Amino acid sequence: MQSVSDVPLSFNDQSEGVWPSRRRKIIDWLVTETRDERFIDNIFVQMCQRLRNEGVPVARASLHFRTLHPQWLGARILWRTGLAEAKIDTFGYGVEKTPQFRNSPVNEIFSGAIEVRKNLEAMRDGDGHHQFYDELIRDGLTEYIAWPMEHTLGKRHIATFASDRPGGFSDEHIAFLQDLLPALTLVTEIRLKNILARTLLETYVGPHASGQILAGATTRGSGATVGAAILICDLRDFTTISDQWPRDDVIELLNGYFDAMSEPIEKHGGEILKFMGDGMLAIFPLTDPMACRNLLTAIKEAGAAVAALNEENAREGREVLRYGIGVHVGDVMYGNIGSRRRLDFTVIGPAVNVASRLESLTKEIKRPVLFSRAFVEMASCKEGMESLGAFPLRGLGEPVDVFAFKRS
Repeated sequence: MQSVSDVPLSFNDQSEGVWPSRRRKIIDWLVTETRDERFIDNIFVQMCQRLRNEGVPVARASLHFRTLHPQWLGARILWRTGLAEAKIDTFGYGVEKTPQFRNSPVNEIFSGAIEVRKNLEAMRDGDGHHQFYDELIRDGLTEYIAWPMEHTLGKRHIATFASDRPGGFSDEHIAFLQDLLPALTLVTEIRLKNILARTLLETYVGPHASGQILAGATTRGSGATVGAAILICDLRDFTTISDQWPRDDVIELLNGYFDAMSEPIEKHGGEILKFMGDGMLAIFPLTDPMACRNLLTAIKEAGAAVAALNEENAREGREVLRYGIGVHVGDVMYGNIGSRRRLDFTVIGPAVNVASRLESLTKEIKRPVLFSRAFVEMASCKEGMESLGAFPLRGLGEPVDVFAFKRS
């Protein structure tokens, strides 16, 4: 593709036949030639460059999406002339309550407007307009327009375009962009649904399992045997806390606990497969030679995070949280298990059972974290461990040698 700087913009040739052919050229490209491009930001950049090449004076453009994400309310893809790649910004929950958002043109569209169009050349300081327009004026832009993109089931997103041409967009330019909008809406919806599918799967089953599912591991029994360090964690006295505290306080307490536990696990390469009430199952695949060491680091950081959380809970008059963790290592069956219509992507096997029994044993031994000998030897961490002896574990044959962190 020719660069924008190599192609002079021409606004003179606006004959009846030229503009429709130019529109058709870009629409055909959007609909039929972008099928192999996964990412909407790349498509958007190419589209804006093609618009410039065809004589439409777009100097700034953006797409605004509402997302189904646990952290982000929405995202913006922004392109300006001279940028080879789009800038992607995410916006957290609560941004919709700020004055900057409530008075913005984007909020006008989300609130039901079918168009926001501003002649930036006619605006003057002190007119009482949104500061966003002052930024556009400082960037040398002359006109701004925003339109809704209506996805299925009433989902409304937004496309915006701004011109740097003296006098802004002509009627032909506006018609060009309006004709382009349905194709852009279709292309963005397909890509956005792909993103949302991946995001939702990662949110509920984790990144590795979501990748397996999207790659086709959707039949019952599909999966593989993998080596992993296994961590099972459970919160102590949660039933008592649930009975004594209001529902919202219990949820807030539990979320704070899971944040403290989960973030170190994910940071150090672990994958959280499920939350089970107040419990959690995570694995560290042995394909990473540092998996066992990473698990130890994650446990130590999680312990420090829970201690900090407990200090805050004590100041607020909330319960101090205690937990038990069982750790083992071995081969697990990693895949789809369940009924014909409802599946769970998880791990099962004797190694998981050992980790679970060690977690239960923490209640009897009164030590928060217990390790099997197999894990300690694989992690080469005996120096920092204390042997507690061999213990028979329910449902298992031979007693298991159990270790805990040395007391400081």
